[in-house]
Amino acid sequence: MNPRDYFDDYCRRYRPYKGGAWCYEDGCIYRGLVLLSEATGEARWRDHLLRLIGPQVRADGTLSGYDPDEFNIDNILPGRALLHLAAVTGEPRYLAGASQLMGQLERHPRLRAGNYWHKERYPHQVWLDGLYMGLPFQIEYGRVTSRSGLIADALQQFSTALALTATVGGLYVHGYDESRKQGWADPVTGKSPAVWARAVGWLAMALVDALTLLPADEATASLRRATRLLLQEIIARQRPSALWMQVLDAPALEGNYEESSASAMFAYALLRAARLGLMEPEWTKAAAAAGRRSLEALLSNRLVADGQGVTRLTTIVRVAGLGGFEGHDRDGTPGYYLSEPVVSDDAKGVGPLMMAFAEGLQSAR
Repeated sequence: MNPRDYFDDYCRRYRPYKGGAWCYEDGCIYRGLVLLSEATGEARWRDHLLRLIGPQVRADGTLSGYDPDEFNIDNILPGRALLHLAAVTGEPRYLAGASQLMGQLERHPRLRAGNYWHKERYPHQVWLDGLYMGLPFQIEYGRVTSRSGLIADALQQFSTALALTATVGGLYVHGYDESRKQGWADPVTGKSPAVWARAVGWLAMALVDALTLLPADEATASLRRATRLLLQEIIARQRPSALWMQVLDAPALEGNYEESSASAMFAYALLRAARLGLMEPEWTKAAAAAGRRSLEALLSNRLVADGQGVTRLTTIVRVAGLGGFEGHDRDGTPGYYLSEPVVSDDAKGVGPLMMAFAEGLQSAR
């Protein structure tokens, strides 16, 4: 199936991930639709976006099912689509909704080091996922509203989070616990024990998206260096299949597998970084080639028709996290990440594939 037809069909079938409540899973699809709209100029992508997000945003900007006092950093991600729609439609409700999300961040609890907690129910913790959920939105909102302090704060949070989660191998662990109270946290470093590919994918996309919003100046120089080094490490770990392993730093681990959502995230980050000049000249061609190979592999091998003839994106880990959840103790070990269900057509895989495909179109021009 042509990828555009797959995305169009998927969006026609798509129903809100959590019954219409504001959530980051829907935000992954919204972000993909924004980028497809920008890359193609086709009205259908914005039509899908308006149909899906419109019922979630009331006239005064109130967001359906959204409770800011949950202090859930995941809920911030769909705000990027609100900023896009505010710019292209001029409807005040979209900027009002984005301002509600920024209001949460202004009160959001933080580590002593300055980073937002992942959620109130995950106190004193930073997860790489949350950097993508919150910080590019904060930078974009800061630009739209001319609040430079929000941008400076986001840059500092990136810098601190990278320092707190770095590994000796040039990658980053999934989470960090400032309190050292979580069972998964190293009692000395506070770090979780494994490198989960999708967590690194969230991080790579967060860094690339943030830097494409900002000038290449002294304020962003260290973050640009860190981004280049991370993307180089990602290129080095690409498999012969052009995809990446679920446990990124343990390719020989029994049961480890090549996972689609992380591979789509890496494809997007590499293609975008290459196109927009975030890599050194000698690495730009390698980044573009690695991203293109991954995108082509996903489109060729992971879009598979099911028993009813419906094309679906396969081999997506449904979810992974740290600590207790639904009676399950997620201990963050390499083996844990291989125990979570693998599904098809989850928004956390399809959204990034939309983004990677859109970036591939932009890069081919």
